[in-house]
Amino acid sequence: MLVTCQLWHNFSLANQVKVEWIELIPGLTLSLSLTPLGLLFALAASTLWLTTALYAIGYLRALQEHSQTRFYQFFALAMTAVMGIAFADNLLTLYVFYELLTLTTFPLVVHSGKETAVRGGRVYFAFLLFTSVLFFLLAIVGTWFIGGSLDFTPGGLLNRPIMNTGALSAASLLLPLFVLGIGKAAVFPFYQWLPAAMVAPTPVSALLHAVAVVKGGVFTLLKVCLYIFGTDVLVELPSQQFMLYLAGFSILFASFMALQQDNLKKRLAYSTISQLGYISMGALLANGSAILGASMHLVVHAFGKITLFFCAGAILVATNKTLISDMTGLGRQMPFTMVAFFIGSLTIIGLPPAAGLWSKWYLLQGAMTAEQWLLILVLAFSSILNIFYLLPIPIRAFFSPAAAITVKPPVNRVPTSMVLSIAFSSTVCLVLFFLPESLFQLAQAILIRSGQ
Repeated sequence: MLVTCQLWHNFSLANQVKVEWIELIPGLTLSLSLTPLGLLFALAASTLWLTTALYAIGYLRALQEHSQTRFYQFFALAMTAVMGIAFADNLLTLYVFYELLTLTTFPLVVHSGKETAVRGGRVYFAFLLFTSVLFFLLAIVGTWFIGGSLDFTPGGLLNRPIMNTGALSAASLLLPLFVLGIGKAAVFPFYQWLPAAMVAPTPVSALLHAVAVVKGGVFTLLKVCLYIFGTDVLVELPSQQFMLYLAGFSILFASFMALQQDNLKKRLAYSTISQLGYISMGALLANGSAILGASMHLVVHAFGKITLFFCAGAILVATNKTLISDMTGLGRQMPFTMVAFFIGSLTIIGLPPAAGLWSKWYLLQGAMTAEQWLLILVLAFSSILNIFYLLPIPIRAFFSPAAAITVKPPVNRVPTSMVLSIAFSSTVCLVLFFLPESLFQLAQAILIRSGQ
């Protein structure tokens, strides 16, 4: 990654790698291009996709899931859509792949075919389709009329002298449409699809929460803030402050909801909503430190959260348990899994020696630079809530008295492919703490390319 970042810094600022597929009308094309932000997202997603695919082999075979061929077909199609989102050169191309991601992940959510899965899949599909058609598409049309283009532009497509007039008010209306329309970012009140999708197999949950869907959402929001509005325009919009408070409310609301969940995957789902709020807030703060923190958190959260979901799947395979209250003493039977869960928890909380410390530090600096004192309190308090809904799980697993233990031997063997995936993702969480330079430099390249 370090070599990639250096090559980008030396080459791409003067040269743009771009491919045009189809020109629909003059100035409106389906095209792809390479940017530091897209490269960051693509590297994280492709690495974790391979890891999740390896994990899925052991998981699906251990639980004797049906239609495994169909599962892997849609799994691969979903990642194709993710790569399209990562390298989209304009809003139209991004929107096409954004919708394709919804269509290809829906069969994965309803994979089991059970009534609960079908019901959860309907909620998932309805929320994402509703927000993208009603808000996101309308925002894209509005951008075309105001900016005369849909191209992602360094410094911001809308960052023009004309924005000093009435067009600034029109752009202010676009911001809420984008934030609410990018439903995959799960900003309140359009978050319900995410807990509903937890009926899917654990590899799908990992794909949704760490690799593809939610990361596609916050990546899209980051790209819109940087390349459509531009940071100079964004901080001048009257609607920016309200959107920041909405992101802050999402962080706290989801954290309190996570505290109330006894089902492990649902607790992790609400945790994801909260953590996505961090990235959304960083994008909307629109200063160098905040963008740097949001970009780093996009990767750091991906590795931390996928570790937690991998551990949840291993617990299900080994013990058939899904409720946290039934996992007391589990560390005695599954020490490796629960240590990995502890590392993933530290990453999400932002405590050393896990990489979440760096991304949250820059997000905090961004809030301080913007003098958003209320949001600083939100960041601090939410991290405390992270501790209360994550750390008790491994603590109870290892340190509960013998009389309170609910997990009795023997437990089933966890397949090797699952163990290897857990080991890889949890190790990266530690490596990125001690060796964050590559990630930091690529995130810095995002600031350079966006005109910061």
